[in-house]
Amino acid sequence: MAPYKVLYGRRCRSPIGWFEVGEAEWIGLYLVHQSMEKVNILQEMLKTSQSREKSYTDVRRRDLEISKRIGNVAYKLELLSELATVHPVFHISMWKKYMSDPSLIKPTENIGITKNLSYEDVPIQILDHQVHMLRTKEVALVKVLWRNQFVEEAT
Repeated sequence: MAPYKVLYGRRCRSPIGWFEVGEAEWIGLYLVHQSMEKVNILQEMLKTSQSREKSYTDVRRRDLEISKRIGNVAYKLELLSELATVHPVFHISMWKKYMSDPSLIKPTENIGITKNLSYEDVPIQILDHQVHMLRTKEVALVKVLWRNQFVEEAT
């Protein structure tokens, strides 16, 4: 069985086989002309679908604020002055798609970041407490709300 038939359950039809039985007897200029017309129709359909797909993706695409490209996969970003101590060059694998949510923006002054870019997490409240029984041990699990975090981010 041909690989195409295994994948799609039907015979692969080449441009020569697009015509009805009996029409293939007209081998010559007419057959070539008709097959070229069908190929042109298919190319137009592909261009239409590609342009439609491009219009959908262009709506969601935004330009990035990149200072310059460094190598094939590294970029230098324009960061805020508050983040001047952060190294501005990032590998492209570290980027993730981000949908803006203004409620998640937190000012850095309130967090208390030190010069070595660390901060002290202070527990505010214990939200939940459970005890899991293993075969011979009891393990206590505590869900803690930390300073500068929302309830959904509690660990």
